[in-house]
Amino acid sequence: MHDLTKSEWLALEKKAYELRKLTLQTTVWAGSGHLGGGMSILDLLTVLYHKYLNIRVEEPQWEDRDRFILSKGHAAIAYAPVLCDKGFNPVEMLKTFNLSGSKMGMHLDSNKVVGVDASTGSLGHGVSIAAGTALAAKLMGKDYLTYVATGDGELGEGSNWEGFMTLNHYQLSNCIVFIDRNHCMIDGPTEDVMKLEPLADKMTAFGFNTVTVDGNNIGELCGAIDAAVERSKEPCAPTCIIMDTKKGAGVKTIEGDYLWHYGAIDDALFEKFNKELSEDYKARCERAEKEGK
Repeated sequence: MHDLTKSEWLALEKKAYELRKLTLQTTVWAGSGHLGGGMSILDLLTVLYHKYLNIRVEEPQWEDRDRFILSKGHAAIAYAPVLCDKGFNPVEMLKTFNLSGSKMGMHLDSNKVVGVDASTGSLGHGVSIAAGTALAAKLMGKDYLTYVATGDGELGEGSNWEGFMTLNHYQLSNCIVFIDRNHCMIDGPTEDVMKLEPLADKMTAFGFNTVTVDGNNIGELCGAIDAAVERSKEPCAPTCIIMDTKKGAGVKTIEGDYLWHYGAIDDALFEKFNKELSEDYKARCERAEKEGK
């Protein structure tokens, strides 16, 4: 269950649609990008930055801010537009994304891009960093939360599981873990490359309060985050939200296709993909109208 009003849900859908279009445009400016995994996680990025994160755009290093760590750092093709649209960086910077001399590389550098809490891209680092920021909050008596998003293909890195053990050992319920379960990685379907299932059972066995939701349904996503935030008020088992998503969500042509883990877009595809995004947005609004309160 979620506490979203219909108007709030529709506003978040509108923002997610705008950010998907900006991500598509950024991919064109860059010449190519990790579009599939960027699109699959954009609903999460939208709700975090426009509903949940306690942050100050005018004071990006505010000591008591919530932390967000994008462990699947290659999804920066979507994360950079979110940060620029929010006001941390000029939108003009997106025009040079991953080009020579730009501050915005394919993986965002926290020393160069305002609003980034951790430099990621070498997969497997984010969960351990998140365990550190969450433990620091606990030791210092701080109320800030840490949110960390991993990719499912990324879970082939053993360091993630060490981080999961740490979060459980210290009962860091102030860290909320998201797994973008889009079922694909660069070399193919995850279950062909390196089996993950039964993933929910594994996370539960590692001590997590584990929830699985449709990660491209803003209503379901917000309901799971609401519950996790409520749990964070007391030291207890941390929450893992497994987001069942579609690679390339919102662009019908590339949805579920691992070959679009990374790709380039010509003018014809750009026009086609934008049309598909518009159709997807219409369907999403219809769902919000039907299911919203």
